[in-house]
Amino acid sequence: MTAPGHTERLVLPGVLTAEQAARTVDGILAVQRDDGAIPWFRGHHLDPWDHTEAAMALDAAGEHRRAEAAYHWLARHQLADGSWYAAYADGAADAPTDRARESNFCAYVAVGSWHHYLSTGDDTFLDRMWPTVHAAIEFVLTLQQPGGQIGWKRDSPETGGAHHPEALLTGCSSIYQALRCAMAIAEQRGEPQPDWELAAGLLGHAIRRHPERFLDKSRYSMDWYYPVLGGALTGPAATERIEEGWERFVVPGLGVRCVVPNPWVTGGESAELALALWAAGQSERAVDILRWIGHLRSENGMYWTGYVYEDGAVWPEEQTSWTAAALLLAVAALGGDEATTEVFGGGRLPRGLEPDCC
Repeated sequence: MTAPGHTERLVLPGVLTAEQAARTVDGILAVQRDDGAIPWFRGHHLDPWDHTEAAMALDAAGEHRRAEAAYHWLARHQLADGSWYAAYADGAADAPTDRARESNFCAYVAVGSWHHYLSTGDDTFLDRMWPTVHAAIEFVLTLQQPGGQIGWKRDSPETGGAHHPEALLTGCSSIYQALRCAMAIAEQRGEPQPDWELAAGLLGHAIRRHPERFLDKSRYSMDWYYPVLGGALTGPAATERIEEGWERFVVPGLGVRCVVPNPWVTGGESAELALALWAAGQSERAVDILRWIGHLRSENGMYWTGYVYEDGAVWPEEQTSWTAAALLLAVAALGGDEATTEVFGGGRLPRGLEPDCC
């Protein structure tokens, strides 16, 4: 059981005490399997993105050995082309439940690996994960379009691996963060990757200047805040983006809608928005959001996925590892955890080479 003293960095008045943080960390640890896999919850599937987010939360809590086990799971189960399947049955990595390979799912290993390195200073870990990160980024960049945006997936290799060139703003914003973390890893190892620098610059430019290059998913709150969370929008542009969507998505006292007009607030989106607010210099608002979603907290320290406020009902009735992880990472950023602030603040991450025109 996690000792409350190990989670003092995750204390935030009105959001988490040390004891509450310890219970949340224990909740994620209870979901993690002996082989390092972290499914949504026991009996549900694992996807590589949420698995990585949960590992990052464990590092923020000082559970470095368990976080490393999660990254080794990814290294062991990476496909020959550098990708992972979109979903794996709990406890059965050889039994994927969704054989598509989603670009943002595959890229996120770079964010997690850099976060773990910053948390531990473990050069041996970075050496071991470098082939995994390199192969994953190379796979993702096979899906980049001439305009910089990155197609959202390839189909299963067993069915021909068709490429879906349509790009998702949320996914591409996450990939932008991953490319910058991957470049930081490359620099740390003394192995610069100029192609990645060009790719990141083109992608960041597309996110900032060309919304028409992405599918219209503006009903979803993630498309609203992810350009800020992923670091493509900063400064006044980030502030403008936040203000533009605030009234549409934020439900005061309850959290953030997942999708409009549905009367449904979700813990994961709310915690991620808090991270984006912190990155945009709006820490007071971030703390407010995290306090509001206290109504989603269960006695066991985990968080319900969402709440339908018109019906006064928790829905779906599940407590996901990634919802708890997102909240812990937001608290860690607000508390000044160095690795978390570096990865989500992005001030020292490489930015890539943005095109001069277009």
